[in-house]
Amino acid sequence: MAIDEKDYGKKAHVVDIEELTEDNENYRTTIWTGEKLQVTVMSIEPGDDIGLEVHMGIDQFIRIEEGEGLCQMGPAEDNLDFEREVEDDDAVFVPADVWHNITNTGDEPLKLYTIYAGPDHVAGTVHPTHEDAKNDPNEQD
Repeated sequence: MAIDEKDYGKKAHVVDIEELTEDNENYRTTIWTGEKLQVTVMSIEPGDDIGLEVHMGIDQFIRIEEGEGLCQMGPAEDNLDFEREVEDDDAVFVPADVWHNITNTGDEPLKLYTIYAGPDHVAGTVHPTHEDAKNDPNEQD
């Protein structure tokens, strides 16, 4: 299934999220942006990461569909005192205002989807690569 890079936010929408996540080859694709919720799918290359970040006032849910990685979280950028290995079918809950990162420690792309409550990216955001995300003036990571 080819991923449709359209953000369906604020419209009723149904999707096979597992298939969409596994088929996604972009670093980040925003698939739905509402008033209080946003969903993105991500593909993280081996050795790369989601980028150390914090979302002020925004809780985040991350579901690992394929691959393996290292999840780190903590109260400060230089104090990531929580570390767990993650793999297929794991769910990561990131409280608002907590620094976090997930690094792909495997040999294949790490496929995940994430739910932000509320939105964190500009509606319709697509970043084919991590470098594109870093160079996007609308992004903090």
